This record gives sequence, structure tokens and C-alpha cells, in this order.
Amino acid sequence: MEKALEGIRVLDLGETISASYCGKLLGDFGAEVIKVENPRGGDPARNAGPFPQDVPHPECSALFLYLNTSKKSISLNIHDPSGAAILKRLVKKADVVVENFPPGTLQRCGLSYEVLESVNPGIILVSITDFGQTGPYRDYKGGRLVGNALSGYAYINGDPDREPLAGGGDQPAYQGGLHAYTGVMAALLHRDMTGAGQQIDISTMECMASLHQFTLNRFAYSGMIQKRVGNRYVFSHPITLYPCKDGHVSISPSSEDQAERMLIMMDMTHLLEDERFQTGYHRLVYADEFDALVKPWFLDRKKKEIVELCQEFRVPAAYVNNLKDLLEDPQYQARKFWTSLDHPVAGRLPYAGAPFKMSETPAKPERAPLLGENNEEIYFGKLGMTSEELGTLRDRGIV
Repeated sequence: MEKALEGIRVLDLGETISASYCGKLLGDFGAEVIKVENPRGGDPARNAGPFPQDVPHPECSALFLYLNTSKKSISLNIHDPSGAAILKRLVKKADVVVENFPPGTLQRCGLSYEVLESVNPGIILVSITDFGQTGPYRDYKGGRLVGNALSGYAYINGDPDREPLAGGGDQPAYQGGLHAYTGVMAALLHRDMTGAGQQIDISTMECMASLHQFTLNRFAYSGMIQKRVGNRYVFSHPITLYPCKDGHVSISPSSEDQAERMLIMMDMTHLLEDERFQTGYHRLVYADEFDALVKPWFLDRKKKEIVELCQEFRVPAAYVNNLKDLLEDPQYQARKFWTSLDHPVAGRLPYAGAPFKMSETPAKPERAPLLGENNEEIYFGKLGMTSEELGTLRDRGIV
């Protein structure tokens, strides 16, 4: 086997991010992933920018192209009874179905887990929603801000004298997709041992809540609620970000000897004689005063010079990369994290690689499909339809 998941067939019903990201990971590692899109416009992600040269086009959305590598695309209206019947025929030959519709959508289409299981007892249905398939929030609308807020993650982010702050990007959706991928792996192992499939119920709110480290334990053990500390560390200083000539750097002297070496590097050891700055805790109490004294040193230098000096003096430090820096960073390039793919409409573009590397069966992403690009391959080759049958379905708007 050249690919880890070779022989696994996935029906990806997902729209926008969470389910599509799960399907992308499965496809990049070798599963045959068939993306099932509504004939009227396909996945709504196709309408999300940015687009090359800022020209909107359903085949050129950066979001869609990234989330749907290594997939085939068929158009099928599963909300129509005829379309639902066709999907059930595909389920007979599938291992996994991934979806992120609001709870109850598949049931209303006649495609509940119980129905799919009756068609294929080994099927694994992955359902990703904001709040899960049960509970009082089940039917509420969610999203990025809601996921950050209700998971408690926004509360611990931001400056202490400002409002809570959501993290950048749509982390709840991506975490939902990543946890769904993990659930599929566990369910496939379980099926290998028992022959039974199952439904995997993913709540993106719970995915975000599971990322808390000591903040929940601290409250459970002592009743202490973690306060926002911005870019500072709650126990010591300076573990923070500083602006410099061409951006920002992250500085993390987590021990007293590292902090002393940092001040030696900066020729500012006299600060250790000030009782306000003698330990990391004292420097945290007087962090504003400490920062006012050291910031000019950083602002006089570029981040490359600062990081290289810190390496010489054995002080933990890192660049704060912007998006241009990410593509040019030598570590990413050395590990071939970025890959370029040719697309017949969008052209050649760089893409982020898989989040983990496998020595024997590495990910081999292929470009995202055009809407309905594989209709004939799937409907003729896998379901044995005739040209007349497919033409009739097209005329009725089902494919």
C-alpha cells in the first residue's frame, strides 16, 4: 500500500469547514473520498474568498480548494427522495459518511443513522455540529464566536482590562474536523474487531473545551478562575511578545538564569539590582515598568538579529511569523510542508501540508475537484446507471 487509508471509501456530505476538513485528511492519506454537493451551486465554501486576482469564481475559492484536496465530486440533491435513494445505494459500497448539517437534517431526508445502518451494518456516520446531537443547545445556531465563547476559550484570551477575545481563524470548526478524523480512525479499528459500524457525535464546543489545560483544573482544585493575561504568562515575566523594527518576537526566559542571560545580552544587568525586577514574579507585578525599560532595545533591532542573539545567549525566542514569513520560513521549506498543486481553473497555488508525517505512507494531496466533475465515473462506474437515467436526473435537478 502506498497510502495509509487505501481501500477506505468515504462519502463527504459536508459543507464549509468542519466535515470537509475531516474528509480532506482522510483523502490526503489515501481514502477514496466522494464529495456529495448540491447541484445548485455546490458546497457554499465555493463562494467564499479570497479568489485569485480577487475575481469570484466557484472553482477558485481558496477555502474550498484547501478543504477539498484529494476528493472526487458528484452533484446530488439528497433532500429529494430520489436523491436520497441514490445516496443509500452509494452507502452500500461505503465505509464512512461525514456530515455537518444541523441535527435532524438527515432524518428529514430519510437518511438517519438507523436507515444507513440497515443498508450497510458496517457504516460509520460522523456527525459534526456546534453543540452535538443531544442537549438543550442541540438546535441552536452556533459559529466561531459562539464556539470560543461557550467553550470558555474566549474568557481566558485577551488583555486583562479588556473584553474576552476569540482566537484567530475558525478554530472550532477545524478542531471539529480534526477530532472527527480521530474518531473515524477509532471506529474503523472497532469495526475491524467487531464488524459493527457506529455514529460519531462531534460537538465543536466540546472540542474547544477539551483544549483547556490547567485552567479547568485550577478552578476544580482551588476555585480560582483563570484571568486574562494578554501576551504575558501568569507566573513569570518576561514571557511575552515584544515589538521590534520589522515585526514582533516571542521571548520566553522561563527560569531565572535565562532571564539573567537575557539582560546580559541586552547590557541591562543593572535591572536585577532593582528590587522590583529581582525575580520573575516581581517582574510580573511590575511588568509595565519593566517593559518600558526594555522595549527600546527591541525596537532598535530587527527580529532576525534578536532571535540569533537569543540563540547565542541560550534565551528561548522565536519570530512572530506573518503569512508571508510562513511561506518563506526555512523550517517549513526543509520539511516540505508547503505543496503546490495545479488546478484547471485556479492555476498553480501553494497549500498547507498534512498536520503529521508518516514515514511509510505519507500524505499525497491532489487538487480539489470541479463541481460534479466525477458524476459519470461514479454514477456509471459504481452504480451502473445509463446515460438516459443520468440525463433524466439532470433534467429533474437531482444531479
